[in-house]
Amino acid sequence: MTTIGNSATGKVIQMITGSAGVNSGLAALTAQGSTPASQLDTAQVRSQNVAADVAERANIVQYPLVNVYCEKISNTLIEKFRTFSGTVQMAIELRHSQDQLDGLQDAVELYADAVTQSLNSGRGDLGDGMFYGGAYNVSFGPIKKGGKNFIQVAKVTFEIGVSRS
Repeated sequence: MTTIGNSATGKVIQMITGSAGVNSGLAALTAQGSTPASQLDTAQVRSQNVAADVAERANIVQYPLVNVYCEKISNTLIEKFRTFSGTVQMAIELRHSQDQLDGLQDAVELYADAVTQSLNSGRGDLGDGMFYGGAYNVSFGPIKKGGKNFIQVAKVTFEIGVSRS
């Protein structure tokens, strides 16, 4: 089971860091008049599910931070006689922090829009028996104390269909 989760996480990271990924979405959104946002470096995209306070204690964190991880694996055996035929629920967690409260929510929403644009452009066959249909949910958490002074989290969840023998 962990192989499927790790494989799906790798596919999502390729999707959001590729040529049609988050950075191209940020460029398009800022060209439309949104507030300019800094591009994501590959070190800011991680394959882990870790709480913000733990990540800050463990190592140096550069914001915005994107964590990609598998939340749930469901083998529903939709296709009989396959070893695995079901879904993998993925999460992309965006964390942004700054020293001022003003503009934090706008920045988080901009990054979330850029992530959803990269998901929209990545619809279809992901390879290795994985398929992304295009549906997703975005939830925004409240602004809290942490990070550089204030931190806010947006979480994008979606399912990837998997069919393997």
